[in-house]
Amino acid sequence: MEVPVAERPYVLLSVATSIDGFIDDTSGGPLTLSNEADFDRVDDVRAGCDAILVGAGTVRADDPRLLVRSPARRAERVRRGLGETPLKVTLTRHGDLDPDARFFSWGDVEKIVYAASPCAERTRKGLSGVATVVDAGDPVDLPGVLADLSARGVRRLMVEGGGAVHTLFLTSGLVDEIHLVVAPFFVGDSAAPRFVGDGAFPYGPGNPMRLAEARPIGDVVLLRFLLPASTEPEESHG
Repeated sequence: MEVPVAERPYVLLSVATSIDGFIDDTSGGPLTLSNEADFDRVDDVRAGCDAILVGAGTVRADDPRLLVRSPARRAERVRRGLGETPLKVTLTRHGDLDPDARFFSWGDVEKIVYAASPCAERTRKGLSGVATVVDAGDPVDLPGVLADLSARGVRRLMVEGGGAVHTLFLTSGLVDEIHLVVAPFFVGDSAAPRFVGDGAFPYGPGNPMRLAEARPIGDVVLLRFLLPASTEPEESHG
């Protein structure tokens, strides 16, 4: 089911990969796929969004804060009548989320968890006082999630991984724009997590994405793609 753009947020998917399409390696430590200049660009894009979404696996594996880092950007958001940082959103099929994770404990901003029906009540109890938990169906109804976010005032959503979430959004045809940063090295390990998994993607040779920008940022390159069904928003806040 595809939700018209007017009935859901504009969805921007942001990812950094190796040349061979991996978003991490198997070393157990963090893999740096970008540089400070690009981290600052991502911070600027975050500051222009209403919500940031990651999967529960990313919350567990990376313990991200998902905050706007720049004091000037936070102040500008407040000047515009917004919170200092966008809403934080995650999807979970199993509900095994630590309420002390930085996703929940950092930032004075609403945290929303969309949980599959079988684990929704247990997740609600486990995250009582730290997040709003929404029963999102079984399996998780992604168009319904986006419609709910739209009803909460989210007009621009930034999706930041991981691979299962990227695959879900892209195979569902619910992404408008991709920011793909490519690092100048290979990972070369099929056991490492990739940008996307297998799936029926609607963006094949007969329906390609449009390259809107290619920009070197130090030793990485940003490729910005617009997807076929999307149009660029009238106003970009990033």
